Formats: sequence, structure tokens, C-alpha cells
Amino acid sequence: MSGVRQVTVAPDDADQRLDRWLRRLHPNVGQGRIERMCRKGEIRVDGGRVKPATRLEAGQTVRLPPISDDEPMASPATPQVSDADAAMIRAAVIWKDDDIIALAKPPGLAVQGGTGTHRHVDGLAEALRFGRDEKPRLVHRLDRDTSGVLLLARSARAAAGLARAFQAREARKIYWAAVAGSPSPRAGTIRTGLVKAAGHGAGGEAEKMLVLPFDSIAATEGAKRATTDYMVIDAAGGRTAWVALSPITGRTHQLRAHMAAIGHPVIGDGKYGGSGQENLGDGWGAQLGGDVSRKLHLHARSLSLKHPRTGRRLTLTAPLPEHMARTWDLFGWRPEDAAADPFEEET
Repeated sequence: MSGVRQVTVAPDDADQRLDRWLRRLHPNVGQGRIERMCRKGEIRVDGGRVKPATRLEAGQTVRLPPISDDEPMASPATPQVSDADAAMIRAAVIWKDDDIIALAKPPGLAVQGGTGTHRHVDGLAEALRFGRDEKPRLVHRLDRDTSGVLLLARSARAAAGLARAFQAREARKIYWAAVAGSPSPRAGTIRTGLVKAAGHGAGGEAEKMLVLPFDSIAATEGAKRATTDYMVIDAAGGRTAWVALSPITGRTHQLRAHMAAIGHPVIGDGKYGGSGQENLGDGWGAQLGGDVSRKLHLHARSLSLKHPRTGRRLTLTAPLPEHMARTWDLFGWRPEDAAADPFEEET
């Protein structure tokens, strides 16, 4: 049994949930025990209490109590992936080399597990070994209902390199969205604070990000700066618009919260835009009605960054998911008419 330890979070372990990070160190420790250790304050990060779902950052110090590696296994070391799920996740691969796998993540598929979530990319990655001893590792995330480019690293070295690129904001992300109304001006930058508000569930489910004035950040505990560039690519009158979004910072729900804050929520975003279909004076509702799907219309269209081994610039593009492609067809919007990086063209 190991004694009390102070473990530093490595760069390739950044942005992982605490419980999953701990199970990598001690596969035999069950989720129930991790939750108890967190509740009792036996596990701490940089001296503070944490929850099992807390996201770790590189360089943080995690205090771990004595943990025995002789306990019965909490779960099988290698989760089973059904043939159907294996075929689905392999069909989503849009790039594969010795260092990286890129997926066109479908909407509705969570990236990692959590309370009540048992089917997710991290688990399905077992089907993406392609001859390797270990499954590829996640290096960033997308919301469950957001589709698009998602990267996984096939080695610890590649994971560390990609993590550094994301932390240094060297990765260029372009999202496409259909939003309610048409933003004016047609291009701009949204700068606010964002702070997490607890959800209504017993475990804090349905948490939501609150938008704060920029000058209120310093006085608000837990608030962080959030910056988003946006640009209207095309519009259907004043009813809806095709918008490109580039997150300068990477906060939870940043794009969704920002577009709702300026009165133009992403179509299908009931959390931030509600279920209305009209502008009642304080912004639009997030539904269009008719033949337009009620699913979230937010898509990680492209990701550009330096390859972690070769150093060459790599740009990955994911096609629109089916429900967004139908909306684009309905309004006569053609993906091929948009610049790969409309913000670069504008500059």
C-alpha cells in the first residue's frame, strides 16, 4: 500500500476528469471509493477540495491518501465495444497516422463518461487501437450535442505535444452554427466573463455558464475571461444566419453562451436559447420550427495545428452532420462557398 503522496499532473494528463486520472494510476479503485475520498477531503488538488468530475490542469498537485493496489478489480480493464459501435466509430475517422487519429464526432455522442453516461468516445476508442497496445487518448473535448473534428493521440509523446498546442492556443478552431436572427454587425468579437452556475440535480446536473460583464470578472469568484470572434457567412433574411465562430479562449459552453448573450442563440440550444421561435425584444428563441431540426446546430468544422512530430501544419475538416446538412439545403447555403478560414480572409 502506498502512503500519502503528492502527484503532479503531467501535460499529457491535462483536462482529464480526476476520477479517470486516478483509475489510470490505480485500476482497482472503484468509483464509489473515489467519491468517498473526495467527500471526506482525502483527495485534494492544490490544497483544495474537489469532486470526481473536476478537470485537472497540467502542473497541479494532487494529494492522494494511502491506496492499496490489492483490492478486487472495480471493472474489467478493457471495456467491450459492440460490433455496431466499433463500425460506427471507425467510420467516423477522417485522419489517421502514427501519432494522431481525428474523428468527425457525431452529435449526441458524449466524449467522456459521467453519471448515467456509459457510451462515449473515450470508451469506444478501444475500437481505434488499429494494432496498438493502448487505445488512443483524448486531448480535448466537444459537448455531447456538438459535432465535428475531435483529436485523439496515439502515444504519450503525441498527447503531450497536442496538449501544449491547445494550452498555448496554437490550435486554430473554426465552428459553424445556424443562429436565430442575423447578428449586426456581421462580424465582431464578443468579450465577457463566464462563471459556472450549479445545476438543479443532486449531483449538480444541468449546470450552466452565466455571462458577466468584462469588468465584473475580478470581483466574481470562479469567473474567467472568454473571447469569441464571429462572422456571418450568409443569412436567410432576418430569421436565421450561418455564422462562423472562432473561440479565442476555450471555456465550457463558451460559443453557446456568447451567441445567446448577444441575442442570437444557436438553433436547437434549449439550455441557452429556450424553446421559443420569435424575438420578444430581448433576443430570439432557439427554434425555427417547420422542417428545421430541433437538434443543436453547432459544428466544429475545422481544426488547424502543427503536427506534434513533423511540425507541419495540419488542417482537418469534418462534414456537416445530417440534421445541419438538411438545414443548409433548406436555406440554399453551400459549404463549398465558405472560405476555409473566413476570419483570415477578412483580415
